[in-house]
Amino acid sequence: MVKMREIKLIATLGPSSLNKNVLSKLKNEVDIFRLNMSHLNLTQLKKNLQFLKKNSIKNICIDTEGAQIRTIFYPKKKFLKKNEIYKLTNDKINLKNTIQLYPEFNFAKIKLNSRVKIGFNGLELKVIKLHQNQLICKVNQPGYLEANKGVHFDDNIFLQPLTNKDKLAIKIAKKFNVKIFALSFANNFKDVKYLKSLITKKDIIISKVETKKGFLNRKSITSLSDAILVDRGDLSRYIEISKIPLAQRLIINDAMKLKKKVYVATNLLETMINSNEPTRAESNDIFSSLESGCSGLVLAAETAIGKYPISCVEFLKKCILVFTKKDSISRKEKNFF
Repeated sequence: MVKMREIKLIATLGPSSLNKNVLSKLKNEVDIFRLNMSHLNLTQLKKNLQFLKKNSIKNICIDTEGAQIRTIFYPKKKFLKKNEIYKLTNDKINLKNTIQLYPEFNFAKIKLNSRVKIGFNGLELKVIKLHQNQLICKVNQPGYLEANKGVHFDDNIFLQPLTNKDKLAIKIAKKFNVKIFALSFANNFKDVKYLKSLITKKDIIISKVETKKGFLNRKSITSLSDAILVDRGDLSRYIEISKIPLAQRLIINDAMKLKKKVYVATNLLETMINSNEPTRAESNDIFSSLESGCSGLVLAAETAIGKYPISCVEFLKKCILVFTKKDSISRKEKNFF
């Protein structure tokens, strides 16, 4: 008899799930609980770890910010109109029509007419002038500017694999005996080696493939990692959405050849952030991902800020159960369906 592979479930914690009632119901259903440093400060991280320890949650993963440019904090979102002019800067200034970015990077690498995409709701700017430590941009596609949203440039920008906040977060996490770390925006094997230098040999590294560089260097990244995570959201900023299913298959196939675990994330149950019912397409996507050989599934916004975190986990568990029984259904279709 062929042994069925173990399929794990990773759930991201946030305001919707960081409470005793929800955790008590998820504790025995979720394999790994993820804390996303892109949406936590260090004080919140420490507070959350204390809370999780108090509630006997041990299988915690610290997901780093990694090599991504983001907008800084804004008290509320603002709609940017087409053709409006805005300045992009790393400087800590609070002027009208100025967008502050984090972490610092070399603005000299940005070229004229480069496109700048902010977040996932269509906001796009175009660089029309370079001025010292600022980029003068025109709004190409209107949309909302919000705090802590990913900023994607056309240009090849070098960023350190970990932010200073990431390094401090790792130190805090080790004090709470956290042993699982996710490396966001892994671009090459050197990024993985750097994270390895900050943790112990017994710790687990899940490298996230979510850039074109990471995709092209996936084999060397995978070989040095304990597991791979396919973040289809950010990856779609670098690879056309129509090609994402193929990219996902290639990443999974290579991970399987290297005998490494590979998890699939982003939009698995996007509908269930606000609705208690998934779509047929979401159910099919989940089954297809499992059928292609992935080792597990990752819930992000669904369990962090969604209205139905428990229902999301329950539905994924049902999907996994159906998948594990698929080969025996032909003998008893009538009873199964």
